[in-house]
Amino acid sequence: MTSKLRVDAVLVQALIAGALSFAHLHDLAAAAGQTGWKAWAYPVSVDLLLVAAWRRLRSDGSSRLAWCWFLVSLFASLGANVATAGFLDLAHPPGWLRFGIAGWPAVAFLGGTLLAHSPAPPASETHPVVEPEPIGETSADPERVPESDAVAELEPTPPVPTTAPAVPVPAALVEHARKLANDHRTRTGHPIDTDTLRARLGVPAPMADAIAAQLA
Repeated sequence: MTSKLRVDAVLVQALIAGALSFAHLHDLAAAAGQTGWKAWAYPVSVDLLLVAAWRRLRSDGSSRLAWCWFLVSLFASLGANVATAGFLDLAHPPGWLRFGIAGWPAVAFLGGTLLAHSPAPPASETHPVVEPEPIGETSADPERVPESDAVAELEPTPPVPTTAPAVPVPAALVEHARKLANDHRTRTGHPIDTDTLRARLGVPAPMADAIAAQLA
């Protein structure tokens, strides 16, 4: 209930202030020679420019353009309030007041056009965007060795086999080679060599070496 009453009081206060300011602007325009509907159009023009500048400040943030026209319209509204308080002889208004009232429509039109059609500042200028660093990635360091490479350097390299893999030899071929070796020893008195065994059997060199190893 208290919050609702506070909001209503603010609205009533705003309506009273707006109505008084509207009436002061009307009276000042009428005293400067603007009669009929023209006297009523002046307060509407001032208040609309004030609202447009304030809306630009609220939506696009602080800018020189919005602040400039906000202060111009505020000065016009406050000036009318002060002028109608007896500081000026409205029965005989000065020339500068007539000049200002007559030139206000052009000023208001310029301010409204600039506020409506001037581009807003880019978001990158008002609020710079900071790109987050990707998770799992670190800055490049030429002196830093990746963990996987360091572990690979510490682990011993498996030895490379120097001997050729064993060649399978059928048992029957081994027995035949043994007979040839015994015959060669009987005739020559020396054990048969690998080249002779390979020639007698007609087998490749790796198989001859495997047979010779079994005969030794």
